Amino acid sequence: MIHAFFDTVFYLPLYNALVWLSAILPGHNLAWAIIILTIIVRLVLFPLQHSMSHTQRKLRELDGTIKGIKEKHVKDNAEQARQIMLLYKEHGINPFAGFLVLIIQLPILLALYWVALAGSNFDPTLLYGFVTKPEFLNTSLFGLIDVTKASYSLAILVGLSQYIQVSLTLPPLSSEQVDKTSLKDSFARSMRVQMKYVLPVFVILIATQLPAAVSIYWLTSNLFSIGHELYVNKKARLINPGKLKS
Repeated sequence: MIHAFFDTVFYLPLYNALVWLSAILPGHNLAWAIIILTIIVRLVLFPLQHSMSHTQRKLRELDGTIKGIKEKHVKDNAEQARQIMLLYKEHGINPFAGFLVLIIQLPILLALYWVALAGSNFDPTLLYGFVTKPEFLNTSLFGLIDVTKASYSLAILVGLSQYIQVSLTLPPLSSEQVDKTSLKDSFARSMRVQMKYVLPVFVILIATQLPAAVSIYWLTSNLFSIGHELYVNKKARLINPGKLKS
């Protein structure tokens, strides 16, 4: 039942959109169809992603204030939670917004990944009545890369873009996290290293085993996220915990 729901609501609409784009684009180029479809999906999800990024930035800027509340009410967990929730309310923060946005985005992005993975193997039985399969399909990117086969060069670009995206997204370590040797702070530093350096290498290894069509989707999505993070960082202003209301 879940599989049928996922196919009906997420996979099939994106699958048909890819076939339709491939049919109407000059030259019926699959690579450009994947790029355009990825950008369209990311633009649709942009308001949700932007809201989540804005909330995360607010939370990072309020870390010091939250820490002060915890230290002040260290023996009263109920009052500690009440004060933190009042702080969230004062600054218009929904602490569960990021989780809800992730739940909404994940199936859509996962479906887009599977669509890219399907590549040029268009199945006529999955097409809507008004969608026509292109008579021929150009599976070449710039005449250099066959998107139906793995590409090491694209895989490296995907890993590099993943590194840049993570670097922009990860919050900076506080001086306490850098200096302290507690298990919690050591774990935070370890996770940061793995996200920033190990994950991109892992992504490269995966991309080298998949069709370049997936790498194109991955790279386009990462570049969109990088552009968004740069935009957020440029527009962000330092938060004064006593004054911020937006």
